[in-house]
Amino acid sequence: MKFGKVDNPGELDLSLPPDHPQTIVTLNKYLESDEELKVSVGCAKWNKTDLKNFYPKGTKDELGYYATQFNSIELNAFFYRIFPPEQVEKWNEKTTNEFKFFPKVPQLISQFRRLKNCEQELEDYIHSVSTFGDKLGSCFLQMHPNYTPKSWDDFVVFIENWSKEIPLTVEFRDIRWYEGNVAEELFHLLEENNIGTIITDTAGRRDLMHMRLTNDKCFIRYTGANHKSDYTRLDDWVERLKDWKEQGLKEINFFVHQNMEKESPLLAAYFIEKLNKALDINIKIPKGLAENQGNLEF
Repeated sequence: MKFGKVDNPGELDLSLPPDHPQTIVTLNKYLESDEELKVSVGCAKWNKTDLKNFYPKGTKDELGYYATQFNSIELNAFFYRIFPPEQVEKWNEKTTNEFKFFPKVPQLISQFRRLKNCEQELEDYIHSVSTFGDKLGSCFLQMHPNYTPKSWDDFVVFIENWSKEIPLTVEFRDIRWYEGNVAEELFHLLEENNIGTIITDTAGRRDLMHMRLTNDKCFIRYTGANHKSDYTRLDDWVERLKDWKEQGLKEINFFVHQNMEKESPLLAAYFIEKLNKALDINIKIPKGLAENQGNLEF
C-alpha cells in the first residue's frame, strides 16, 4: 500500500488527532446495548509472496493457513475483479466458522464508472459477496483521489440504493469531503443509512484522519512505515479504541498494511496482544510471531 508513503517518517508527528466532536455523540447512542464487542484484525492479503516468512515451509494452502492465524482479511482482490460465487464458496470452505472477509468494492464500480451506470456490475458484486453469508464482515468503498464533492448527487443516489442487508464503509481521498458543510452533509447521509466511515492511518496523509464514526463500528486501515514509530502508533490506536469501547463502540475492524508488506503479520500480532490486554479479550496471536514483536527491519 503506497498511498501516503514518506521517506522520513521519523521527522513527522504521527500521533492520532482528537476525535471529531460528533463521534462520542454517535457512540453514546449504543451505550445501553448489551451487544458484545466484535473484533476483527488482519492483513490486506494472504499471498505468500507479499507475506514473506509468515508461512511455514511447504505451505500450499495459503488462505487455509492464514485463517488459522488471523480471524479476518481485508480482501483487496475484489477491487480488481468480481469473483464468481463458486470461488467465494471455496474460500468459505478453507476458513473457520468465525472468520470474516471484508471485500473491497471493485474499481470498475468505484473508479472507472464512478458509481454511475454500473447497476449490473453492482448486482453481480452483491450477489457474489452475499455468498460469504455469516463470514461477510463489511464491504468497503474506496473512491479515487480525484473524486470530489462535485459528484455529490451521484454519491447520494449510490448510497440510497445500496443494499441495506450488506454492511458498507466508505473512504474518500479528497480532503474536501471532510471539510465544512460538505462534511456535515456527508456524515449525516452515512448515519441515516447506517454506513460506516473508514479511517486510513498513513504517514503522508494526516489530513484525511477525520476521526468521525457514523455508527457503532470502526474500520481502520493502518499503514506502517517500516519505522520504529509503527509500534507507538499502534499503541495510540489501542488507547483510542479502548476509549471508543467505553463510549459505546461495538465492533472493531482493524487491518494492517506495510510499505513492505512482509512485516504486516508482525505488526498485527503486536497490535492483537496489546488490544487483548487493554480490552480484556482473547483474539488469537499468530503462531511464532509474538516472540518476534519489536523486530521490524528498520
